[in-house]
Amino acid sequence: MRSARIVLGLALVCGVLPPSTHIDPAAHAAQEPADTVIQLTPVLAGLSSPVFVTSAHDGSGRLFIVEQAGRIKVLEQGGQSTAVFMNIVSKVLSGGERGLLGLAFHPQYRTNGRFFVDYTRTPDGATVIAEYHVAANDANVADTAERVLLTIPQPFANHNGGMVAFGPDGYLYIGMGDGGSANDPGRRAQNTDELLGKILRIDVDSSSGTLPYSSPSTNPFFGGIPGRDEIYAYGLRNPWRFSFDSVTGDLYVGDVGQNAREEIDIVTAGGNYGWRVFEGTRCTNNDTSLCFNPAPYIRPIAEYDNRASSGGRCSVTGGYVYRGLKSSLPAGSYVFGDYCTGEILLLNGGVQTLLLDTTLNISSFGEDEAGEIYVVGLGGTIQRIVNPAAPPPPPPPPTLRVDSAVVRKRSSEEILDPVTVKKNGKKFEIVVRGQGFPEGSVLVVNNRELSTEVGATPAQELIGRLRKDMLAEAGRLVVEIVIPTGARSNQITISVLLN
Repeated sequence: MRSARIVLGLALVCGVLPPSTHIDPAAHAAQEPADTVIQLTPVLAGLSSPVFVTSAHDGSGRLFIVEQAGRIKVLEQGGQSTAVFMNIVSKVLSGGERGLLGLAFHPQYRTNGRFFVDYTRTPDGATVIAEYHVAANDANVADTAERVLLTIPQPFANHNGGMVAFGPDGYLYIGMGDGGSANDPGRRAQNTDELLGKILRIDVDSSSGTLPYSSPSTNPFFGGIPGRDEIYAYGLRNPWRFSFDSVTGDLYVGDVGQNAREEIDIVTAGGNYGWRVFEGTRCTNNDTSLCFNPAPYIRPIAEYDNRASSGGRCSVTGGYVYRGLKSSLPAGSYVFGDYCTGEILLLNGGVQTLLLDTTLNISSFGEDEAGEIYVVGLGGTIQRIVNPAAPPPPPPPPTLRVDSAVVRKRSSEEILDPVTVKKNGKKFEIVVRGQGFPEGSVLVVNNRELSTEVGATPAQELIGRLRKDMLAEAGRLVVEIVIPTGARSNQITISVLLN
């Protein structure tokens, strides 16, 4: 995502920060991975400028593909062709580094159907963060109603960032570039009164005054501290793709450089990542007097040259920490790439290696529900990373499935049919039958865990004590099972009627 050099419409040297992991540009073409050999398995082709792929983490196994012009397509698990999930082409100003750039599903998407997008709007190119919902009658179609949460003016056409993702804390993180042009002429990345050149963090589940969102009180500039409440970290040039390690929660960001270095950062609350004073670990000479005191700036965990001597590398595409079960990559290693060369790189144990040299313009990486990683080619392809030498994956766990759920009196085991509002809900329990309930499984009703015990048939029956307020008024009980791995079953809904 570098302006002037990348048609994606996507993308000086004096002081030096402490060294980070760095590939010698003269030697990078000859590097080979020590232990890992990968291949790319085709998943989809014929797409129109895809820029992202992700899952809804709803147990469906579907993939959602973002096309730059303003479409989201959905691929059913095992499917061969896509359907259009959402089309907002009329709202999106696309071309160059503009377009529909990000998609994130709410952590409770299974029950609330909420998802969020990042796009540059027509006609002025301002960044819009908006909320949508899945249609009530079709899981593969989005409702057309839009709720705009945040609008950020863009002074230039490039450096729009565009990544959105929910962190393990349940908040929505937003990547914003520095506003564009070259060398951040407005010094926005270091200005904490500006939202550009930042990672933002907002709470989409609560409002604040007239705002349709709120800023967490743990944000570094919240409240009386000078700076915008929404800012989580600053000093970034153009964060093009970031992700959270699903085990550690670490936030990995690929930040596109100017004309010397590409960098990978682990971003933390309140961190200043140096731009426009530093590009990677090298002083830019934009603000020379600030280069002699690098203490305020956090150095990247890895970087590489993007100059002419680097063999054509020019723009980093951030990726994912591998946590899949198929041993496609070393567990805990980080995979990323370069847009221009199509090289797929690995950071493992502090060492960078070249995994695969492709002919792709890598616009993004993506991750499915199982933790396997995909490569998005702007030319129209989605491919999955596989390791032909990997051992076979362990056998899948027993199918997790809820077949039935009933409410009954605890004293007599009399089943309530229909279920009606009761004054004393503590006298009732819910019995769930199905398959694949290992030891430690928990019965969840309306997103609340119940005190759970094993029924007469282990692994097939669970009993939970309904809380007093769950039968206090008419409504519904949404029932599911959560097993120790965190996996969730399908849901069954029980209607509660007026007595």
